[in-house]
Amino acid sequence: MSSYARHLTPHATPQSERADARQVRNSAGGFTFALDDFARLERFLILGSEGGSYYATERALTIENASALVRCLGVDGARTVDTIVAISESGRAPKNDPAIFALALAASHAVPSVRARALAAMPRVCRTGTHLFRFVREVQALRGWGRALRKAIAAWYVAKAPDELAYQLAKYAQRDGVSHRDVLRLAHPKAKDPATHALLRWAVAGEGALGPREVKRADATTTYPAVDAGAMPRLVEGFARVRAQDLSSRDVAALITEHGLTHEMIPSIYLARPEVWEALLPRMPLHAMLRSLARMTANGLVAPGSAATSRIVARLGDRDAIRKSRVHPMDLLIALRTYASGHGLRGSLVWTPVSTIVDALDAAFDLAFVNVEPTGKTLMLALDVSGSMSMGQLAGSPLTPREAAAAMALITARTERDYQIMAFSDRFVPLDVTARMRLHDVVEKTSRLPFSATDCAIPMLHATERNLRVDAFCVYTDNETWFGSIHPHQALAAYRAKTGIPAKLVVTGMTATKFTIADPNDPGMLDVVGFDAAAPAILAAFLQGNGVRS
Repeated sequence: MSSYARHLTPHATPQSERADARQVRNSAGGFTFALDDFARLERFLILGSEGGSYYATERALTIENASALVRCLGVDGARTVDTIVAISESGRAPKNDPAIFALALAASHAVPSVRARALAAMPRVCRTGTHLFRFVREVQALRGWGRALRKAIAAWYVAKAPDELAYQLAKYAQRDGVSHRDVLRLAHPKAKDPATHALLRWAVAGEGALGPREVKRADATTTYPAVDAGAMPRLVEGFARVRAQDLSSRDVAALITEHGLTHEMIPSIYLARPEVWEALLPRMPLHAMLRSLARMTANGLVAPGSAATSRIVARLGDRDAIRKSRVHPMDLLIALRTYASGHGLRGSLVWTPVSTIVDALDAAFDLAFVNVEPTGKTLMLALDVSGSMSMGQLAGSPLTPREAAAAMALITARTERDYQIMAFSDRFVPLDVTARMRLHDVVEKTSRLPFSATDCAIPMLHATERNLRVDAFCVYTDNETWFGSIHPHQALAAYRAKTGIPAKLVVTGMTATKFTIADPNDPGMLDVVGFDAAAPAILAAFLQGNGVRS
């Protein structure tokens, strides 16, 4: 016998219909809640919009997020700029590019005080030459060159100590078609320090710039005296010598050790030699070391039992070094997946992975997150493995949101004592995963699951049907739910009513959209951002009742 009342009950509304006046239609056609603009700003700063999503192109997603950013700047420009700086400096985001774009947009705002605050913050967000070049590209696309912008760019150069400036000029000489020469000719910095002055002239015109220089104008000719090359940092001398002549591996290694050269400063003809990499390794930045693992293994420097392998394993196990380097968990996950595969995503380089390096990368992934203590709660870690989670890129990486969600869940599982990991699409999907498994294996296992429609109510329905005790449901999803006969927040309310457990819901958003299945008015629900390096700590504080909210 059919029940007409079931069509009117407020406790079970199909996800294709609005269950609450505050809900909006998501990209999949279902109804979810919407994040406020500042919460969406954090999602964008951490996840970006590169590669788009299953439902939105990169261009559409970028325009939507830029519009939210503009609204944030209009409501509270100072708070917006401070948020950009905080996320960039903390290393919470896999890439700095979204923060640079957001700062360039702020530096182009109509309100002078907002522009001034953004330009003053530029050195804190643009910490390297690569960052500066990207900022210049972004800001040129948004506005013209005015006095304040020139002054801010010039200050980026002249505020640096000569040794640091030399390092930036030599290591990041050119990126994506932009060079220091291009930027300096627009900014016209004036340096009082002789070494800084010499470095800037060298960056613009090379070695020849150190001699006397004549500048002809319509009314007169000005002669500038020669620059004392001895005032320049010794790094520049090493940089010039390694490029000036054909050298032996021993000579190159000696220059690297003596002058502190990095691999970006070394001509490519020398980078096939293991002796050169052996000299580079002791002072190699952690990011560079991760990118170079394959090459060092292919040329035989990294091998089972070698001194280089021991050095790398020790560095990957140093939590303080990982923190200070700002290496993001995403960088370590990508390095792990690439290295363990034995071949690059592009090119013909192949290598035999060294198992101790694979294990060290796996352990370093855990260390890159903020350290947290177990919550003591019973958790259900629920992975959305629907079709929309299997497409697109997370933060411009080779990872799909589905693969990244598996890695995020594993971090929590490795911390907690009482948990279960499940997967779902439009139904429960068995997933044989434990915290003791290798991260690479878990991501691979998840990537091979079949995919279907999305019903984010499944975790709560699954627990209700089986009378499972769950203190918190941790759902990793893109929030594009639409398939089910009941909304996720309604399913959580039904679970609470049946079991008497005041269960919480933590929604980890894996794409930079404005949608969420969490009711923003329910204090027992929380939104966090996927692959935020602080996410495990935020989750733990919320579950322990420390008042954390999105």
